[in-house]
Amino acid sequence: MDGLRFLSDEALVTRLQRAAFSYLVDYADEETGLVADTSRPGSPCSIAVVGFALSCYPVAVENGWMSRAEAAARTLKVLRFFSLSAQSEASDATGYKGFYYHFLDMKTGKRVWQCELSLVDSALLIAGILVAAGYFDGGDEESEIRDHADALYRRVDWCWAQNGTAGLSQGWKPECGFLHYGWEGYNEALILYVLGFGSPTFPLTSECYETWSLTYQWENLMDRNVLYSGPLFTHLFSHAWIDFRGIRDDFMREKNSDYFENTKRTIAIHRDYGERNPHEFEGYSRDFWGVTAGDGPSVPALRQNGRDRRFYGYMSRGVPYGPDDGTISPWAMLATLPFAPDAALSGTRHLLETYPQVCTRDRFSSGFNPTLRCGSEGWLSEGWYGLDQGLLAMTIENHRTGLIWDIIRRCGYVRDGLARAGFKGGWL
Repeated sequence: MDGLRFLSDEALVTRLQRAAFSYLVDYADEETGLVADTSRPGSPCSIAVVGFALSCYPVAVENGWMSRAEAAARTLKVLRFFSLSAQSEASDATGYKGFYYHFLDMKTGKRVWQCELSLVDSALLIAGILVAAGYFDGGDEESEIRDHADALYRRVDWCWAQNGTAGLSQGWKPECGFLHYGWEGYNEALILYVLGFGSPTFPLTSECYETWSLTYQWENLMDRNVLYSGPLFTHLFSHAWIDFRGIRDDFMREKNSDYFENTKRTIAIHRDYGERNPHEFEGYSRDFWGVTAGDGPSVPALRQNGRDRRFYGYMSRGVPYGPDDGTISPWAMLATLPFAPDAALSGTRHLLETYPQVCTRDRFSSGFNPTLRCGSEGWLSEGWYGLDQGLLAMTIENHRTGLIWDIIRRCGYVRDGLARAGFKGGWL
């Protein structure tokens, strides 16, 4: 943290981006290439974090942090692992029907914690695989990267995941089958639908997207018309890969908006909410916001300054309807750079000046709650989360150079998926 506050904006962002990227190298297994969900000892792999890592290796090459040969070797190690991993109904397999379990053993790649076969996390992994295929366009090992990437994408049976319905399940378990809930309301699943529609082998049926969009909530919040989703990350994840500026589906055409503009409005709502601070949490302001999914304090309820306070642990928090317990994600403001650069930098600098403990070794912690005092300081999450670091490295790069957006714009599968979902205009 020492010296961050004195850096220029460009130097600050670059230093934080490089540190965020380095997590994806520091916590990768040497044999499998899988990347840990968190920096905590014994953490399993999160397949979504692997998707972020595959997307960030090109970022490292372009910034001179890693040679192209090393990035290609790391990428190929991961793709070979998934290509050869067990795909079956067995309870300890790596995946099934081309999808993967949410959490895997770092060494063996086997399912852990009886977790679900996760559709959205598989989609984030596949998105990273497609970035790798688009970036590594040379011969030899790079040709093998493209071959594996294409085969991995083609074997995902998106249609199976509809379970014979017009909708789409969130996941599956070998012990009980499909989970008893699907996707309702706008959220991070947008990229899941786009990839599902783009499949040349097992595409989603045409009514699937409409079934989901019929559950959208278009609201007027704090004098802004917005497609509502409370947690900030849901407005960022799909955008880390797809540039939604100027392209619209049927829903957004009707509202005369687009998903990029919607994220900008959501950020403005988060800042307004921070300024109004309806629950009187410590620190909240126009430069202290970022209520989203992440780690939080798991402590008993208490009475504080005349208010009852409850804390939710690891939780998907949201604005303005909650839940909100005074926990923000320190990385979240900077991750909004492509949408609101002035607000992102202003908030990040305020955070570093006021609460420097949230950034150790130049990496932001997952959660911070200054309302809950732990000694003389607020509660702080232990270690780092891979999703936070990967998303931050990607969004910063898209703000600076548009690298990931450019790669994905050239991907025929993504273009097909957007078209089949009804997107038109702009770069399409």
